[in-house]
Amino acid sequence: CISLDCSLKDDDSGDHDQDQGSPKDGEKEKNEDEEKEQNTSKKKMVVPGAGEHPLQYNYTFWYSRRTPGRPASTQSYEQNIKQIGSFASVEQFWRFYSHMIRPGDLTGHSDFHLFKEGIKPMWEDDANKMGGKWIIRLRKGLASRCWENLILAMLGEQFMVGEEICGAVVSVRFQEDIISIWNKTASDQATTARIRDTLRRVLNLPPNTIMEYKTHTDSIKYVCLLLFLFSSPAFLSLQLFHKPACSHTFSNQRGNERVHLHVAFLMACF
Repeated sequence: CISLDCSLKDDDSGDHDQDQGSPKDGEKEKNEDEEKEQNTSKKKMVVPGAGEHPLQYNYTFWYSRRTPGRPASTQSYEQNIKQIGSFASVEQFWRFYSHMIRPGDLTGHSDFHLFKEGIKPMWEDDANKMGGKWIIRLRKGLASRCWENLILAMLGEQFMVGEEICGAVVSVRFQEDIISIWNKTASDQATTARIRDTLRRVLNLPPNTIMEYKTHTDSIKYVCLLLFLFSSPAFLSLQLFHKPACSHTFSNQRGNERVHLHVAFLMACF
């Protein structure tokens, strides 16, 4: 009953060439294709096996990995994220999880995502676009334990906020790791406060732990700014990312004006 489909889209290899098809024929074919795609999507919904313990929601594991430093556009990010599989019961979850690498053993810029089935781990997804996320930065060595505690609490409906929870992410970075949990409605302060308090409890965080809430709207604006800066002539003309140092200051001569670009701050969120 476990779906192991790692593709994000069905392969559409049908021949759509028509010499003189009428608009009505084309519209009919389009409607048939859409209906076929919807039926295929319904067939892929996983269900608990006989005698298994069903979860309140179905979930999907995702994995992504990218080159550090340069922010990813929406298109490149969507192409880079891979679906591992979906599950609908406690038993199906453990079949996946027991064979997955723990976050503490991942290398480079890697992320595990666990989201409700039908929700992509992207800011622009309909379920996410009006929401936000709680972010906790962890010192190395804590990610595996915190990730397991977080996803077990999420699957066990310990947050008690109805349908607000969308999913969770663990992000492995070079100097620290990041845990985050996403919810649907950033403007609902009572809900975000309850999520924060539950998160602090299930992760057994000390009282002085810094927790940051960021709306997805703010995240999108920030990345758009970075993409604009990284695509400027000053960035494109320099071999910045071939150098080993993580902090660089460089300049671009434009007449009598010297423009200094400090990259370390811009890269802090990556």
